[in-house]
Amino acid sequence: MLRRDKSLSRALRLSAACLALAVPGMAFAQEAPQAEDTSDAEIVVTAQGRSQLLSDVPVAISAVNAETLQNSGANDIRQLNQVAPSLLVSSTGSEANGSARIRGIGTVGDNPGLESSVPVFIDGVYRSRSGIGLNELGEIDRVEVQRGPQGTLGGRNSSAGLISIYSKKPSFTFGGSGELTYGNYDFMRAATSFTGPISEQLAFRVDGVYVKRDGFYRDDQNGRDVNNRDRYFLRGQLLFEPTDALSVRLIADYTSRKEECCAATYVDQTVNQFIGNLNNPSTTGVASTATSNNIINVLRDLGQPLAAFNQGFGRNISVSPNRVFTGETKDYGFSGQVDYDFGGATLTSITAYRQYRSGQASDTDYGEVDILYRAPSDDAYRQFHTFTQELRLQGEAFDGKLDWLVGGFFANEKLTVRDNLRFGNQYGRFANCRIISGGSLAFAYNPAAQGCITPALRPTVSGALGAAGPLILSALDRLDTMNNVGTTNDRYFQNGTNWAIFTHNIVHITDTIDLTLGARYTKDKKDFDATFGNDNTICTANQAALSSLLTTPLAATAGGIIGLSCQGNSTAELNGVSIRDDRNEDQITGTAILSWKPIDDLLLYTSFARGYKAGGFNLDRSALKSPVPTFASVGGAQALVGNLQFDPELVDSYELGAKFSNGPFGLSVSAFRSDFSSFQLNTFNGTVFLVQNVNGCDNLVGGSSADTDLSNTTGSCAAGDITYGVRTQGLELEASLTPARNFRMAAGLTYAKTTYRDDLIGTKNGAPLDLALRKLPGDNLSNAPELVATSSVTWTPDIGSNGMSGLVYIDGRMTSDYNTGSDLFPQKEQDGFAVFNARIGLRGPDEAWGIELWGQNIFNQDYAQVAFNSPFQAGQSSAPFVDPQYPGGRQIFSQFLAEPRTYGITLRGKF
Repeated sequence: MLRRDKSLSRALRLSAACLALAVPGMAFAQEAPQAEDTSDAEIVVTAQGRSQLLSDVPVAISAVNAETLQNSGANDIRQLNQVAPSLLVSSTGSEANGSARIRGIGTVGDNPGLESSVPVFIDGVYRSRSGIGLNELGEIDRVEVQRGPQGTLGGRNSSAGLISIYSKKPSFTFGGSGELTYGNYDFMRAATSFTGPISEQLAFRVDGVYVKRDGFYRDDQNGRDVNNRDRYFLRGQLLFEPTDALSVRLIADYTSRKEECCAATYVDQTVNQFIGNLNNPSTTGVASTATSNNIINVLRDLGQPLAAFNQGFGRNISVSPNRVFTGETKDYGFSGQVDYDFGGATLTSITAYRQYRSGQASDTDYGEVDILYRAPSDDAYRQFHTFTQELRLQGEAFDGKLDWLVGGFFANEKLTVRDNLRFGNQYGRFANCRIISGGSLAFAYNPAAQGCITPALRPTVSGALGAAGPLILSALDRLDTMNNVGTTNDRYFQNGTNWAIFTHNIVHITDTIDLTLGARYTKDKKDFDATFGNDNTICTANQAALSSLLTTPLAATAGGIIGLSCQGNSTAELNGVSIRDDRNEDQITGTAILSWKPIDDLLLYTSFARGYKAGGFNLDRSALKSPVPTFASVGGAQALVGNLQFDPELVDSYELGAKFSNGPFGLSVSAFRSDFSSFQLNTFNGTVFLVQNVNGCDNLVGGSSADTDLSNTTGSCAAGDITYGVRTQGLELEASLTPARNFRMAAGLTYAKTTYRDDLIGTKNGAPLDLALRKLPGDNLSNAPELVATSSVTWTPDIGSNGMSGLVYIDGRMTSDYNTGSDLFPQKEQDGFAVFNARIGLRGPDEAWGIELWGQNIFNQDYAQVAFNSPFQAGQSSAPFVDPQYPGGRQIFSQFLAEPRTYGITLRGKF
């Protein structure tokens, strides 16, 4: 396990500094008041399916009100990081796949077959993936971040927690608001909202947002910016209240995004010391040494400027000529919520239909050498059609001793993924040069020649390979022509249906003691099929030519050539081939909470919860088999379809907490432990994505080191010794103080030790862990810092006696060291850092107008959201995976950088 002496001390200093500040309006367990409320007002939340004061809810929840969202500059769920210490939201290769984590647990990677561990609900409607929350949100009333498994009311896929976003409802009083913002990077944002009555029973609300901004990265090769913004959002609502008993709320929204995302840069030694000498070229004609890397030679000689390997956190990106990151997203839907009060019980029905479609082109190798790409195309996208229906009936019985709730849920999700990933125009030469430069044939290396072999030395190379020399040279010549081939159009379809029945009941044992019992039964079914289109005939030709050598001393050479010819099972053998499968599962989840209020201002509770995240299919043909054997030799693609399945994830969670709230001061403390079985992990190993369930073992076959060696066959586990594989445990503290009407402070601190067990296996059947994950045992999970502190201060002083006021706001998030890569290679470590936002403004009477100067990341803190293996860009070493500093051999690394400092001015008005 990687350890740094400076990490804990730095984190403690950051935490202490953070707690000395504070975070406004953040409705932790206390509840700080909203802007126009008095100091003893509290936010009302619906985390338990009914309206309750936040301080009376015996669960770990952070509720962020509209004022805090506005002051922190939160336009999507990513900015919630600043005010919720247990939450981390990041985006990587596509913003369509943003990932949310709570207490260090979340879904990793860009595979749409994996559902979110932290789902997003907007106005009670489940969104198919948490990345959808990276869209503009419009006018928001509040956001609730529920921590820990929410399997009773949140349903499947809330094994780590959930995020509930509530927009502002229509009002029966006319009103409106507007905002104009301009900032650096030519940032422009315009937002408006109008609401009012249509009749005595019918009200409307309309929200609109338009955003445009230049990119944070510069692509000099193609003369453009990348990671820009160009989007708009519209939402219309109707609220119909014909009687006091009946309320009908209808919502329709539409989001459009046409943006270029997401570029990456190479990681160098100034960013991470463990890069060492990985970015140093080797001597021409000599393979990699302990202080050099032949892959740098190959990239340099094929057109990659060496400066890109040594620019630290610079934002000049390397892009192949004419490759783009163009993306287009459409997200729209309709929902209707009906609430009817029968007198003794209230019925709530939420019906919704949503469609989400996102297409994303990319220079997938993230360098100037054209190795791998996705071209912009209307036939390449991921799309969700989702219908959901929820019914809840809630009431009281036994003279109020029982607050009962029963309900049912149904969802149908149709997922379509169409892909066009192809090898670039330089792939063949790159692959050959990677082979020739990395071993005993390095003396013949010539990137300008056919096969990357100096013509005069071809006979020497052939002779060095023995009788099979001519055969191997012919295979290398074929590989040399492997350019602009691969997927023509792969189509994956998944039709998922799930339904559930649930109950959530609060028994008032005494006036001060409550027992909450909840249970949910979920039935989940997925039907999967895929059809492949591929024109890579080089793969089939080299498999046919070299398969006879796979049992000879030249097996490694032949296998290496075939592997590079058929990477990711990109082969014409699959052209027109279809596969299909289905899976069914059911699960019972639930919760039990005992709470006690010894005095009105204090709540104590202890709880148990079981959560569940559905199993599914890895929507990636590379998982079918190794690329070396043909599909025919192993029974065909359909015979291998079971390799795409992964198991459901289960979690048992225990919590002990306390909440104190007396108006001006609020404090919430919770201690937690959650154990995850069949934890779902998605890892990019530099060539393909691996989807793996992770479990623990009490008695690993082969000893405790069998899961950290270089074999995929050692480290199995007997059925009776299989146990949980991941544990998160720790302490959360959230506090707020409002010492005066116009001054508010708050702070939060999360200590979460989120770790893998010391001995790990890969499946619930006891199969060994994949060797690419050999760094996991005993270490912390990726993107799971042990210490996070958030804080902020808001001061809104009166100015004169005419109703004008000022605004001074600052918030901060301080994070200890963590690893950003799911395989935990040390080159992906991120040092601890702090990010601060600030805002200062002047507001008119009743806030009818306002002008604000603001800054995000005001100290321009550089850090990586995620570091990853640069695709296919691994050199060769004589002893790969042995040196602890270089567990990836001579693999080099890339990173998705966080946003730099931004600043600007905002004008507001409302009536």
